[in-house]
Parts: sequence; structure tokens; C-alpha cells
Amino acid sequence: MSETSSVNPQSGNLEPGVTTVQIALRWGDMDALGHVNNVQIARLFEEARVRAMSGWFGGERPAEFVTLLARQEIEFAAVLHYSGRPVTCELWVSRIGGKSYDLGCRLTDADGGVSALCETTLAVLDMASGRSREIPEAMRTVLEAHLGEPVPFRRR
Repeated sequence: MSETSSVNPQSGNLEPGVTTVQIALRWGDMDALGHVNNVQIARLFEEARVRAMSGWFGGERPAEFVTLLARQEIEFAAVLHYSGRPVTCELWVSRIGGKSYDLGCRLTDADGGVSALCETTLAVLDMASGRSREIPEAMRTVLEAHLGEPVPFRRR
């Protein structure tokens, strides 16, 4: 995971390695304890995933299949406090299987401290049959360009 690229959804960014996405926090992301709520952190990961994949695939999605979230694991490493400065999500592909793949993500605060790690499994679904299908070769090529290490969860 040595290479880093910023995502531009309009450019179809296919640079290899880690993709970096910056996201502004909203005042409403805080909970009663004054830190960013765990549900909002899941939403930050979702936003980063959507932006990165839009950049990787050029905003185009073939009509014959979709990807569905099959599993998500989040490890909260440190409290994320609200800041007017954006947080950073670094995304990469951590595993490519036959019909699914995993995305790794690291969320850091405005000062670079790791707030959370995430791994999301996305399954490829055939729209006509409603069943899982093999990852198309063109999609696999893009995913391989972003392949990196497994997510460094503490308990693994």
C-alpha cells in the first residue's frame, strides 16, 4: 500500500494502490458525548467507498449486475472528535475472490491519527437472476490495480 492517489469521480482514476478520499464532517455527526457517532463513522466509510469506486470505474456501472454489501467489520481505534477540517479515508482492495471482493479502509482524523479501520465484503449480483455471479474480467482488472494488504485489525 505504498502508492496513494486522490479520487476524482469525473476522471475515471485508475492509478494503482491506495485511494485517498477526504470528507468533511458535519456538526450533526456528533452524539451527546461530543464525538462522532459510530453510525456516522459507518456512513463515512460508505461515502468514501462510493467516491473511490466511482473514480475507479469512471462513474459507469454495467446494467447487468450490481455489487451488494455482504459483510462489514469496523474496529474503532480512537475517538473521532468533530473538526472543521476533513477526515481522510484511505481505501484499497484487500481480497479478490470469485464472486466477491473485500475493500480495506483506514479513517484518520485531521491530525493523521487513526480513528477506525474497516473491511467491507462486496458481492457481485446478476440482476436478471438475482444470484451471485463471477466478477467480470474488466472489473477484476480494475480491482487488481488497487490490491493491497489485509486490513491490520488488532485481534487478527
